Amino acid sequence: MLQQYGGIQAYVLRIRRDLHKIPEIGLELPETEKFIKKELDALNIPYVCSERGSGIMATIEGAYPGKTIAFRTDMDALQLEEELDIDYKSLYPGYMHACGHDAHMAIMLGTARMLLTWKDSMHGVVRLIFQPGEETARGAEIAIEDGYVKNVDAIFGLHIGTLFGKEIPCGKFIISSGCCMASYDHFIIKIKGESCHGSNPEKGIDPVQIASHLVLALQAIQTRELMGTIASVISIGKIIGGNQYNVIPDSVILEGTTRAVDESVRQYLAKRIEEIANMTAMTFGGECEFQIIWGAPPVVNDRHMADLAADAIEGTLGIQYVERHMESPCMAGEDFANYLNIVPGAFLYLSSSNTEKGTDYPHHSSRFNIDEDVLWEGVAGFNSIAKQILQNYKRGNI
Repeated sequence: MLQQYGGIQAYVLRIRRDLHKIPEIGLELPETEKFIKKELDALNIPYVCSERGSGIMATIEGAYPGKTIAFRTDMDALQLEEELDIDYKSLYPGYMHACGHDAHMAIMLGTARMLLTWKDSMHGVVRLIFQPGEETARGAEIAIEDGYVKNVDAIFGLHIGTLFGKEIPCGKFIISSGCCMASYDHFIIKIKGESCHGSNPEKGIDPVQIASHLVLALQAIQTRELMGTIASVISIGKIIGGNQYNVIPDSVILEGTTRAVDESVRQYLAKRIEEIANMTAMTFGGECEFQIIWGAPPVVNDRHMADLAADAIEGTLGIQYVERHMESPCMAGEDFANYLNIVPGAFLYLSSSNTEKGTDYPHHSSRFNIDEDVLWEGVAGFNSIAKQILQNYKRGNI
């Protein structure tokens, strides 16, 4: 099978390494955008660009009318110092592609090349969405507002790496029906007290003490307010407060994240965190300011689309390449969820975990890398889904 995709593998490998060198963060990715447009121009594929960031939508039209499907890739990197000793290491100090988005873009461009080889028998249209700002959970919203998924009948995305554990065999697709990833949101709590000297704590209001009680109290939401079978996470990742060891500060800031696989639980977590923060601060004489920065809802695959994708990939690669179910959703989040809220589709996972090659580090690690030998599989997967829907259009697959 690799022989059939040998040329594509070489192309995707080159693209991935070139993109790995130029990681950019957020919505504005000038060098990445320039690179993608250059490749699309070389393939003679028309595209439009967003006016609110570096988003791009390319279009491949088949010879016959039919359905419109979309594939989406994220583009942004992370603010992280790379520790990998590789020839294609990041050229930008303090930034790296530590989540596989470089590979996703390369797979998308490889898919574009494959689609061009059979577009004369294609019934319908394929949109290729290159989306910035996934890490900030804003890119998908903008792409939707820009009309990138207007009149789209189905949408598919892919994530490479070790999301479901490094024990997943390298090269295995995981395609799950229903919820496959959690929501993710960011909360900020500012606890306000009254500063005083540490030798006389009775003369002030200690926000450090309040924060300490609050960190523990928030965990009771999961252990005492939600059923044990309900998946959720509340994590405090950042605490800022004080400048001197012997001075009680006037404020402490806590920042954290919540995760849930059900939208009602997501909303409940935010509500209760605010209530408990306010009451805890009040109990000890302080005040509290609460802010929730909404990220993305749970990623919920359409069951029909998930089965369609699994069938297509199994038909092309074989059943040994696909795992259709997972024991539980991944508690990481993805703003691909926003597309699935309005368009039926599926989000796929491709394991690239290889202990011998050192590609079993977790996402967002300074040593994250992928087994590049599986890149062609991503292209084969997307291409097989497109053929299942658009080349076999008369079968009424969607």
